[in-house]
Amino acid sequence: MRDPYEVLGVPRSANAAAIKSAYRKLAKKHHPDSNKDDPKAAERFAEINTANEILGDEDKRKQFDRGEIDADGKPRFQGFPGGGGPRGRAGPGGFESYTFRSGGTGGGAGAGAFEDILNSMFGGGMRGARPGAGGGAQFEFDTGGIGLDLDLNVAMTVSLEESVKGGDKRVRLPNGKELNVKIPAGVTEGQQIRLRGQGETAQGHPPGDLLITISIAPHPFFKVEGADLRIDLPVTLYEAVLGGKVRVPTLGNAVELSVPKNTSSGRTFRLKGKGLPKAAGTGDLFVTIRIMLPDGNDAELEALMEKWRDQHPYNPRSGLG
Repeated sequence: MRDPYEVLGVPRSANAAAIKSAYRKLAKKHHPDSNKDDPKAAERFAEINTANEILGDEDKRKQFDRGEIDADGKPRFQGFPGGGGPRGRAGPGGFESYTFRSGGTGGGAGAGAFEDILNSMFGGGMRGARPGAGGGAQFEFDTGGIGLDLDLNVAMTVSLEESVKGGDKRVRLPNGKELNVKIPAGVTEGQQIRLRGQGETAQGHPPGDLLITISIAPHPFFKVEGADLRIDLPVTLYEAVLGGKVRVPTLGNAVELSVPKNTSSGRTFRLKGKGLPKAAGTGDLFVTIRIMLPDGNDAELEALMEKWRDQHPYNPRSGLG
């Protein structure tokens, strides 16, 4: 995989907010559901998710910057104190075996002593000596006791309505496999859903888990503030002046709001219990009035306003100095 900074298109000096913003833009752009005709969309989406798993986590980001994990989030072998170290090579099942060579010319006392040292270092986790190239002795790690991280991390974007009500949603894994996932009602931004046994597999090890990190897509007109929601409600000039009842959308059914006479643009009304579920009860919906004039020029309206300006002048900015 490519460098996660390169994948998200951010510099190494980027702060957490810049990384989160870049991830959201790319995830929305390359989500497989929005690119069904692009066979490589799932691959790009998985790459973006993996990059965010590293850079979006402060500890993992530091580990990557120090070279302790690679671009896939896998641990890197750091070598041994003193500069000496094994030479890695791929073994069966994708494991790595590390080979040590003794300084002697055979498998005699020197090689045995070296094996004893290694066994003391690794708790008996070394295989016995066997002849190597040039008459040296080779030792290999017994990887049977080394734990593997087989968990698989993916991201899933849900709508605000889905986060509140729950439902079924399909997720595509990096290997192309698709699963139906039940989204619990009340899921929140950043929450993880664990599907046991649906992660990666390796011979001789139990399968890992699938960890799905939830992100909530921006809503077209609701703004989320904790358990509260905010919405800008357009009203006509005559509704603001004369008052009246106007319909307000909610996450459930629309409700009617009574707008008093002479309501100014920017005035905010509170609808209790029309927000998001929380630990104790439900949040509120805050409705801010925005007066909208009709499109285009209206000679009759202009004439009326000119008459009003001349007969009823007032300055709403007088307090601004």
